[in-house]
Amino acid sequence: MSTTRQPQSGDLGPESASHGSASAVSAAGQGRSLALTSASGIVPLARDFTRQALYDWGWLPASSADRRAAAEDVLLVVSELVTNACLHAEGPEELRVTCDGKVLRLEVVDRGAGQPAPRTPHRAGRPGGHGMFIVQRLCLDWGVERTQESAGKTVWAELAAPA
Repeated sequence: MSTTRQPQSGDLGPESASHGSASAVSAAGQGRSLALTSASGIVPLARDFTRQALYDWGWLPASSADRRAAAEDVLLVVSELVTNACLHAEGPEELRVTCDGKVLRLEVVDRGAGQPAPRTPHRAGRPGGHGMFIVQRLCLDWGVERTQESAGKTVWAELAAPA
């Protein structure tokens, strides 16, 4: 199945709160957040939520192969960040997606104390451990923000908006 499919009736998106709760981040409609703490099927939920934002912001349906590839990259990075939080950080708490027209920023808030890093040396033939390597290769930049007052962190990644 294509990851840039047209959403069907009943697909989860920013208005649906059946498994996680969604809210607008900015009045301009260029930001969204999705609570993931009590959600099930977290990775598909995060992808569907992000896909809907891409439709709402005009990234999809893609008018060219480059625009389709940019949307596919965003959905892959969301999958990798959320999966990483599930596997290594006690699960994600929130997904934030914002776009200023030039850069799309993804943020996954989790409760983990660890520090994500691409596996070095990267071994393409071995299963597992490729998530942060993929993020590093596809993104303009990525990093980790920690807050003093609470446990956990925010792992963020930025991708270029399609031209």
